Amino acid sequence: MYQLHYFPANANAAPHMLLEELGVKYDLLLVDRTINAQKSKEYLKINPNGRIPTLVDKDLVLSEAAAIVLHLVDQHPDKGLAPKVGTPERAKFYQWLIFLTKSLQEELMTWQYPSRLARDETAAMVVVRGAEARAAAFLDVIEDHLKANGPLFLGDKLSAVDFYLVMLARWARPMGTPPRSRPNIAKLLDRVKALPSVRRAYEREGITDDIC
Repeated sequence: MYQLHYFPANANAAPHMLLEELGVKYDLLLVDRTINAQKSKEYLKINPNGRIPTLVDKDLVLSEAAAIVLHLVDQHPDKGLAPKVGTPERAKFYQWLIFLTKSLQEELMTWQYPSRLARDETAAMVVVRGAEARAAAFLDVIEDHLKANGPLFLGDKLSAVDFYLVMLARWARPMGTPPRSRPNIAKLLDRVKALPSVRRAYEREGITDDIC
């Protein structure tokens, strides 16, 4: 049985939705960020980076949300949440997952936590504005792709990448031009958040407001 270490609405959301969609058994273990439990000696033993999430799969301990997502889809290829390995479709799947993690997610993290890069309020505001502008540009890239190739990242086929965007879209709701302001992204979000698996995942994390 899998164990997913989480904190509500953190980067565990995408793996959590995926676990629910896969229909596999798992335990959900809270890492309480309000008391810095992610930096506790106990948690650092399994994740020396002190970040959330961590997935435990028997003897395998895995961190980084995208790596967890890839592991889960590889462990359950029959569920069809990623294209077959070695196909052009799988290459596109990799492209979009890495784009979401290394481009959009990175800018959203900078936007949310400018103090990591700036020492004073004035500098922090510069960091925030720049990160938000770059995140908006990346969202525009996704919007254009969905307009031409949607309604989901891989056309009509639901994949783990779609869950990942739902997670990031929740984080980005306070943006001046949030993800939902783009019609094709909004269609994807509505389609994916309507899945029972998505609702169950967020409810198990104690989140009952609008998901994204």
